[in-house]
Amino acid sequence: MASLNVGNLGEYLREQRRTAQLSLRQLADAAGVSNPYLSQIERGLRKPSAEVLQQVAKALRISAETLYVRAGILDEKEREELETRAVILADPSINERQKQVLLQIYDSFRKENAAEAAVAADAETPGDAPADAPDAEAPLK
Repeated sequence: MASLNVGNLGEYLREQRRTAQLSLRQLADAAGVSNPYLSQIERGLRKPSAEVLQQVAKALRISAETLYVRAGILDEKEREELETRAVILADPSINERQKQVLLQIYDSFRKENAAEAAVAADAETPGDAPADAPDAEAPLK
C-alpha cells in the first residue's frame, strides 16, 4: 500500500503519542478507533477524517486544529484564528458579553488588516500606472 501525502501527520502523531507515554493500543482505545487503523494513520497509509483527528487530539490532549493543519484539512492561518477564538471563548475571567465584544474587535482588526494588505498588494503591482502619467525619468519642461 502506497503512502499518502498527508504531510508529516503520522510522524507527528507518533511523537505526540510517545510524549504522552501511550502505547498505540492505549491511544486507539482512548480515541475510539481500531488499533490497526491508528497504526496505518501513523505510517501514512490512511488519511483520517476530521472527526477521527478530533477524537485522537482529545485523547492526546492536544489541539485538534494542529492535527487538521498537519493533515492538510486546515491551513495555518485558519488554525491560528480558530485557536485565538478558542482561547477567548475559554477564558473564565471574562463574561459572555465581553467575549463576544472581543471577538467582534478581533474580526474587525482582521478585516482591516486584510483590506490594507490588498491595497498594498495592488499598489505594488507593476504596470498599473495610468497611460497619461508622466515618465518619472523624463525632464520637466
